[in-house]
Amino acid sequence: MTTGLALRAVAALLLLMPLLYATHAHAAWPEKSVRVIIPWPPGGSTDIVGRLLANELTQRLKQQFIIDNRAGAGSIIGLQYTTQQPADGYTLLLTSTAYGFLIDKPKVPVDLVNSFAPVAYLGVGDCAFVVHPSLRVYSVKEVIDLAKRRPGELLYASSGIGGFPHMSTELFKMLTKTNLTHVPFKGGGPAAADIMAGHTQVMLSSLPTVASMVGAGRLRLLATGGKQRNPKFPKTPTIAETVPGYESTIWWGLFAPKTTPAAVIARVHAEFTTALSSPEVLRRLDEQGAVPSRMTSAEFGKYMAAETSKWLEVIRAAGIKGE
Repeated sequence: MTTGLALRAVAALLLLMPLLYATHAHAAWPEKSVRVIIPWPPGGSTDIVGRLLANELTQRLKQQFIIDNRAGAGSIIGLQYTTQQPADGYTLLLTSTAYGFLIDKPKVPVDLVNSFAPVAYLGVGDCAFVVHPSLRVYSVKEVIDLAKRRPGELLYASSGIGGFPHMSTELFKMLTKTNLTHVPFKGGGPAAADIMAGHTQVMLSSLPTVASMVGAGRLRLLATGGKQRNPKFPKTPTIAETVPGYESTIWWGLFAPKTTPAAVIARVHAEFTTALSSPEVLRRLDEQGAVPSRMTSAEFGKYMAAETSKWLEVIRAAGIKGE
């Protein structure tokens, strides 16, 4: 009888081992440094947000959160690299509104909805319609009029095929029936540097990418892309005030390889969400015109599916192709 009870106790313990391990992983993470893959080069809004959070988490959790920029192919290189890493919570992906994986989809091996586990929605920022100061236009209407007089002559910079500036500008072109010529770069930072140099004239970027450049007078802000005027620039109109129905905002989100244990995802979600409440992070995001936001991991997954559907319609309607 005693032997039978002992055997049943051992069997029960063996059945509980995976749960106990998952619970330990949930409680212990992070026990070593964490790599945060950003599929864009330094200087863009995703890099700005990622470095703010990495610095906060490094200080609070006493483990290094290392930003690893792996740019190229409209974020696809960084996405694919992350899917090849162990699903243990120590390699994460932080990215933003970018849908290069929807363009020429049969040829692309990864996508945000099917290849990753959604972890945390981090925040949102307005689109910023900026021009080089040498371009003598001072409103969205004047840009539209100029583009219609000189079709194809205005050059617009973007972070790459399928990136936020590309998608925002193609939506603008579609609604205004204008023709601007696309000049893609490998990230928002290099694109902003190019327009500041005057090689391109127009950019529909994220506000955090260009806010300091606007403040320094190196770029002229004509409008923002949200439903309401941005509180940091209350005198600046929205694009929709000239182009009814236009709306484009950038989101930032955290993902993990698809098979990452749910307990680890819950722990990572909790820590990144807590970091968003830091007074220093809140102050710095506010300076950049970004607004921290929160969703559960499940809510973020549903949001991603809806966003993907929305921008896939733009890609199809605008006839966007890979280059």
